[in-house]
Amino acid sequence: MILETLSAMRDLGRLHDIASILIRYGFGDLVRRLGLERLLEKAGRALNWTRLEELLHLDPPQRVRRALEEMGPTFIKFGQILATRVDLFPPDWIAEFEKLHDRVPPLPFERLRSQIEEDLNGPVDEVFVEFDETPLAAASIAQVHRARLPDGQQVIVKIRRPGIRPTIEADLRLLERLVAIVEREFPDVRRFHPQEVLRQFKISLRNELDLLTEARNTARAADNFADEPAIVIPKVYWEYCGERINVQEYIEGIPGRDFNALDAAGLDRKVLAQRGADAVLKMVLIDGFFHADPHPGNFIYLSENRLAFIDFGMVGLLSESRRDQVVDMLNAIVVRDAATVVDVLLDWAGDAAPSTERLTAEVGMFIDKYHGVALKQLRLGDMLTEMTSLMRDHQLTLPPDLTMLFKALITLEGTGRQLDPDFDIVAQASPLLQQASVLRFHPDTLLRKGQRNLISLMAVLSALPQDIRRLMRLLRSGAFNIHVDLSQLDRFGMLMDRAASRLTVGMVTASLIIGSSIVMTVEGGPTLFGLPAFGVLGFTAAGIGGLWVLISIWKTSRKGEP
Repeated sequence: MILETLSAMRDLGRLHDIASILIRYGFGDLVRRLGLERLLEKAGRALNWTRLEELLHLDPPQRVRRALEEMGPTFIKFGQILATRVDLFPPDWIAEFEKLHDRVPPLPFERLRSQIEEDLNGPVDEVFVEFDETPLAAASIAQVHRARLPDGQQVIVKIRRPGIRPTIEADLRLLERLVAIVEREFPDVRRFHPQEVLRQFKISLRNELDLLTEARNTARAADNFADEPAIVIPKVYWEYCGERINVQEYIEGIPGRDFNALDAAGLDRKVLAQRGADAVLKMVLIDGFFHADPHPGNFIYLSENRLAFIDFGMVGLLSESRRDQVVDMLNAIVVRDAATVVDVLLDWAGDAAPSTERLTAEVGMFIDKYHGVALKQLRLGDMLTEMTSLMRDHQLTLPPDLTMLFKALITLEGTGRQLDPDFDIVAQASPLLQQASVLRFHPDTLLRKGQRNLISLMAVLSALPQDIRRLMRLLRSGAFNIHVDLSQLDRFGMLMDRAASRLTVGMVTASLIIGSSIVMTVEGGPTLFGLPAFGVLGFTAAGIGGLWVLISIWKTSRKGEP
């Protein structure tokens, strides 16, 4: 089975490592069902099936998290992406995935020197007047060093680890194969859309591999906050940037997690919490481009209660229509309009078709639960968690951009409450929500949408004569064909044929029973076991026919077919 999917034997060693880790953490049955055991045994590799006693006391989320940690950087980052899927996993799983940290020992700078000098087109000592070879931070994909430019500007230099791309691409190939096998072997998993989760992960990881993407994200955020003096975004020095190197302004201040230093500096926690929330909510509701991981480690506190955002490696994008949906849903919750909330949820869920009546009833109960609650007592994180739980119950999943949004808002509320225990994100969001609603119907916005629609209409009308001419030419030549996709009818035909076969065998079986019963009452003729031979043969044939019908029904019911 798995031999059909593993086309590259060079990944066999990595596969052995992953299978061994899964077995060690109590997922031996998964290894067997995936066929990894047989493949590795054929390749002459033995698996260690010993279980550690200590691991048996871990909860499943803990075992999965620790297994991902041991599998290495690609799987750690995969777990971090899963931590954003609050619509797929319950809170205990999300909490474990959030514990995954991408920290690895730094590489000696001498192993990076040749690569960075190639990217900078010159020796490090000539490009920078100062360069600290001891890294500020190190992760699996890149590590960060501090330096100073000839004009005296302090910068950080983010350098991608040499040879990391081939390793990650090999892991991605392996993940693609494993996800395909899991979908085939565990049909119940399909409702979680593992292929879509993997696609989101591949996009995110490949963007992170290209350090120019982070530079572009940082520059875009800086443009959006150019008129906001209280929010600082690092400047990008494009002349030094490339796919493997990113040079940005070094911002000196108080790290986001150092609350003692924050208090010692006399900064106002409440103001910082409000400004941080306003900035993220502006990104979400107005700009449609937001920092997807606003935890304290990505903040720097500056004098005069200013706030700097760093590390734009993970960002979220919301289209104009998606922002309109978010505004519609939040407004509907406020006015207790369950039907509108359901409509938005169904738009988000795509092709899923749950019971609308039941979903509307449960959304109505969800809204009533929070209606009339004082703003200070509302917890946005609890509301979003409960809503995603409701969606899970109805097998609805969120689009990737919204999973990142929900996760960002939950993280933002937690960060705000760390700064200010009385932080109220709902009250903080209200003015921006109103502003977004007004902007949605502002004359300039309507004019822009009208112009866009008019251009599309004119394009269609301008092409209409040519399309009609082409259609008439096809009609005159007799080459006009209508293609109807009847692929579903093939399966329907098979089902009808199977049903007809069962019905025929059933009727023949019934006829044999009736005929054999009559024969059994007739005296004379050959006998078998003291009974009329033809009657015995008839009952035997009827028994075989009945048994065939029962076995056929049993087999199809096991496959979940009609």
